[in-house]
Amino acid sequence: MKLSMYIKLGCVVSLTLLASSGEARQVRPFDFDWRFVLGDHTEASAFAYDDAGWRTLDLPHDWSIEGQYDEANPGGIAMGFLPGGIGWYRKTFEWQPAWEGKLVSIEFDGVYMNSQVWINGQYLGKRPYGYISFGYDLTSQLRQGKNVIAVRVDNAQVPSGRWYTGSGIYRHTRMVITDRVHVEKWGHYITTSRDKASKSHAVSVQTSIRNATAHALNCRVETSIVDKEGKLVARDRRNLDLDAQSQTTLTPRLKVNAPALWSPDAPALYLVKTRILSGGKLLDAYNTRFGFRYVEFDPDRGFSLNGKPMKLKGLCMHHDAGPVGSAVPDDVLRLRLQMLKAMGCNAIRTSHNPFAPEFYDMCDELGFLVMDEAFDGWNTAKAKHDYGNYFVEWWQRDLEDFIKRDRNHPSVIIWSIGNEVRGYTNEWQKRIVDFVKTLDPTRPVTQGRGYAGPHIDIAGFNGHGEFRGTFEKYRKQHPDRSIIGTEITHTLQTRGVYRTKTWYRVRDNPAPWEINKKFASIEKRVYKIPDLCAEEVFPEEPRQYDSSYDNSIVRIGVRDEWMRVLDNDYYVGNFRWTGFDYLGESFGWPARTANFGIIDLAGIPKDHYFLYQSLWSDKPMLRLLPHWTHPGKEGRVIPIVAYSNCASVELFLNGQSLGRQTIEAREETLWMVPYAKGELRAVAHIDGAVVVEQRVRTAGESSQIALQPSRLEMRANRTDVSRVDIEICDRHGTCVPLADNLVEFEVHGPGRLIGVENGDILDLTSNKGHNRRAFRGKLVAFVQSTDQAGPIEVVARSKGLETRTVTIQVTPLGGEKTHGDN
Repeated sequence: MKLSMYIKLGCVVSLTLLASSGEARQVRPFDFDWRFVLGDHTEASAFAYDDAGWRTLDLPHDWSIEGQYDEANPGGIAMGFLPGGIGWYRKTFEWQPAWEGKLVSIEFDGVYMNSQVWINGQYLGKRPYGYISFGYDLTSQLRQGKNVIAVRVDNAQVPSGRWYTGSGIYRHTRMVITDRVHVEKWGHYITTSRDKASKSHAVSVQTSIRNATAHALNCRVETSIVDKEGKLVARDRRNLDLDAQSQTTLTPRLKVNAPALWSPDAPALYLVKTRILSGGKLLDAYNTRFGFRYVEFDPDRGFSLNGKPMKLKGLCMHHDAGPVGSAVPDDVLRLRLQMLKAMGCNAIRTSHNPFAPEFYDMCDELGFLVMDEAFDGWNTAKAKHDYGNYFVEWWQRDLEDFIKRDRNHPSVIIWSIGNEVRGYTNEWQKRIVDFVKTLDPTRPVTQGRGYAGPHIDIAGFNGHGEFRGTFEKYRKQHPDRSIIGTEITHTLQTRGVYRTKTWYRVRDNPAPWEINKKFASIEKRVYKIPDLCAEEVFPEEPRQYDSSYDNSIVRIGVRDEWMRVLDNDYYVGNFRWTGFDYLGESFGWPARTANFGIIDLAGIPKDHYFLYQSLWSDKPMLRLLPHWTHPGKEGRVIPIVAYSNCASVELFLNGQSLGRQTIEAREETLWMVPYAKGELRAVAHIDGAVVVEQRVRTAGESSQIALQPSRLEMRANRTDVSRVDIEICDRHGTCVPLADNLVEFEVHGPGRLIGVENGDILDLTSNKGHNRRAFRGKLVAFVQSTDQAGPIEVVARSKGLETRTVTIQVTPLGGEKTHGDN
């Protein structure tokens, strides 16, 4: 069959560069003790420039999130009304004698945007694209004694993206020291093929080796594969002649018998180790983590992993994380991914750009399937100052670096070359797809809303795919194509807000491109949701907020959309817009964003989180909504909804049964209950037995603060983060769902407050302050460790409430260095 009709992928691997235990290759974090100043200081590239008056900080760093929300900021709705600007970074470090005769380079995982880099006053280069990883060789410009790296970052021309981008060196940096004979950066490309009869897998390890010396060399190259316990499962040894100043590609093939296969349920990982030796000396040790798996996309049978049919239960994500902006600590990112895993999500789309390297490592470890997206648009700018202005000059270099960096992750199963690309042509689509295939022919290529083009392998649909009949029409025209929802579905919710009347964007508040289209002309194509009540029960709610019943949609709701996935084998799955609320792309001042996420800006789940959990997860669960604190509505009938993946649910009010209902995935489970203070209790059954229950009580007056940290112990490494969830409670400990008390924070000991957020899209309080109002009874604070050990006390105060303190212990690193800087 043709590739466009049937695509079968071999195993792929995760490129995770690990420092060797010896001195052959050193990989040193370079994140700490940078100097920073906001504003353009062109003389700051000079070696002798005096930066003593600059601020000292650690990376990752985003200066935009430190700014004030202001309607006058030129980034406007795209930047969530936060500032851009120009900033300078400088870092001084000492030359090490062990570097004599070695190659020394610096690596940046992401700088937004238009970065320029100098070493000791010598210009190294620039990279316009703010989402790409890159590096520079420092060797020839290093001097004994003090050395200075200077970085200029220019995000002054905003908006430079259609969403919040952040500004600065917002991802990790490191220094890499190697022998002059070494494996090149991203120097492994590992693929496998399986033998069905023997269940063995052949592993091809394409390895790029450079000899940067002035003489030819004979060396011995050892390639080994080890499992997660460190047990050797395959090895190749061979001699290799290297010419002077040359690059050589070596491709050993190894055989592994019956390896454990990587999957979302069992993400088994292995390690490839390449060692280069000469004259008994270890010259380089380069390691790459990987996993065995095979994938099929069939236009009739759909998607399968390791021979098992599977639907993609996907979410789109942007790269920012609420109060920390785009400078996301590893612990915060991992917590977010763990939340998605617990919900039942198995796939993530990196909309609409490359993510940080640690994201892919975590997806490998946790078991997520990734649609890895390179660009938003191409050679036509979508935001006035975005990457489209640089695309023609830079796309090949950036795309090559992107593919080489990520092509070995078992989590990455699809490349996406763009999203809603303005004015794209078939010729450009072919050019880009062909280039991707030269670097990685093992994965299919798609494009968000690029289904009209003939050169992608899988048809990607965004919002247009939410209309009735769209897939059926396309299927008739293209029976040889699988269909994927690259950006489906769109719904809106505000945590803790409820309305009983259904709201459709295309009818009630059309987007700019929908304004001239009458709803009546497209009404028949929208998946309607009936009103829960004839009259609105909650008319007091602000219109800027959206209902957390499943009745605030654009074109199709969550339940109807997921049934489409299940009913059509050719529809391999979807990536819902979005997993998390993200800054930017708001509907106008003073909103910092729209409400598309199923988890809010604070990282607190909305009710759609639990609807998806009921549809996507197997662990028994139950969720009642709304809350049961409705002063002034006594006797008013309120719809009570239960989300569950169990067989049936019975609801009680103050001990009296209101009936038991069978759970049907296609239908809402609903009781109409006259409001009376007290307790709602629901019990869910499987095979007649109660497996889970939930109680929802009417809250009294706000009386106290509850604190719940994500971890009670951190390391003194300047990077660990504990998320502290805060609730306003009554004297019995019940969260008060309408509370908006102002909470003030103090952090004592070896820790610092790095962000506070409540999820309210209209709250313009600084994320870096020490106070914030609760929104719907809740907010969160993030505390990061320093390099000192001891207890951190996090104190939360609010007028009229009992003060609360939680203690987080910071443990010393022992013999480890606090950080790897020089």
